[in-house]
Amino acid sequence: MMKRCVKIIPLLAIFFVFSAKADVVLKDASEILGKWELNAEALKLDGEKKHVKSEWEFKSNGILQSTATDSLGRTKEMVVPVKFFVEDGVIKKQAAPGREKYESCSVIEKDNSKMVLKCTSLFFFLTKK
Repeated sequence: MMKRCVKIIPLLAIFFVFSAKADVVLKDASEILGKWELNAEALKLDGEKKHVKSEWEFKSNGILQSTATDSLGRTKEMVVPVKFFVEDGVIKKQAAPGREKYESCSVIEKDNSKMVLKCTSLFFFLTKK
């Protein structure tokens, strides 16, 4: 009996480590609708974060409107609308406006006020407005 417990404990530890990093599965787009402030982006979840000043608005009509402010004051504001939808628990968004190529963004963490997305090449750190 004791040998069986000794073998099971490491397996349980591995299970909990992997389940702690599990993605959030979205039921539908209603879970992300609204305005989110994009605060930072990073190549790795626990890597160095680059500060970003942008707003993402997930609209009910399937448009993700990104509004960026030029911190140097050259162009004031730039607004970029792209299509998005939720499929199989992840966000699918256009890679660029006007193209029908989509990238998948998994929700790594989410609560009422914060969300972390892992898209094709970057992690995005957002705060609900």
